[in-house]
Amino acid sequence: MKIVSTKDNLDVLYEDNHIIVVNKRVGDIVQGDKTGDKPLSDVVKEYLKEKYNKPGNVYLGVVHRLDRPTTGIVLFARTSKALPRLNDLFKNRETQKTYWAVVKNKPEKETDTLVHYLKRNEKSNTSRAHVKEVPNSKKASLDYTIIKALNNYYVLEVNLHTGRHHQIRSQLSAIGSPIKGDLKYGFDRSNPDGGIHLHARKLEFIHPVTKEHLVITAPVPNDTIWQSV
Repeated sequence: MKIVSTKDNLDVLYEDNHIIVVNKRVGDIVQGDKTGDKPLSDVVKEYLKEKYNKPGNVYLGVVHRLDRPTTGIVLFARTSKALPRLNDLFKNRETQKTYWAVVKNKPEKETDTLVHYLKRNEKSNTSRAHVKEVPNSKKASLDYTIIKALNNYYVLEVNLHTGRHHQIRSQLSAIGSPIKGDLKYGFDRSNPDGGIHLHARKLEFIHPVTKEHLVITAPVPNDTIWQSV
């Protein structure tokens, strides 16, 4: 069963006058889409409105997204001053994002840098990883390390060098290690909650206003496999 965030159960990891960071659940969608489901951005606004007793509309800027079946860190801007600065940090790759992924098939190498050319298919909402450049593809790069072996699975720590559509899902699938629950990219069965075992674990960046160096870590979801990590 999918658990979604509400203003009452929102998992807030960090909050000040300029930014708010939350731990996204499997059922959350970061921004509104054709499903019509309430986006996480609206939930955060409701939370802020109630907590600070704010009249009228609450300002909130969406800085980046996570795929719906993915869990972990999502950062929002609380002021119009912070938003463009955060946008620049992400655009200029001045943030360090660390993900954890659970896979069944052990990658050949304990640690490696993967470089592919991803071509997006809008119709199926997937990205295919190619070894060589193909028309309309974008270069994608990440490195991974196996950090734990579980009974039937392996946990990888992944650091992104680029931010492409479905990048981690597509690149791990391309080396024969699709993420647990990710039917779209070749895993053999879905997870009961419809999510995948990909978690945005850590985000490191310079605060857009105070210039403080922030390192934010998101606890893993409450399921048997994640808890054994």
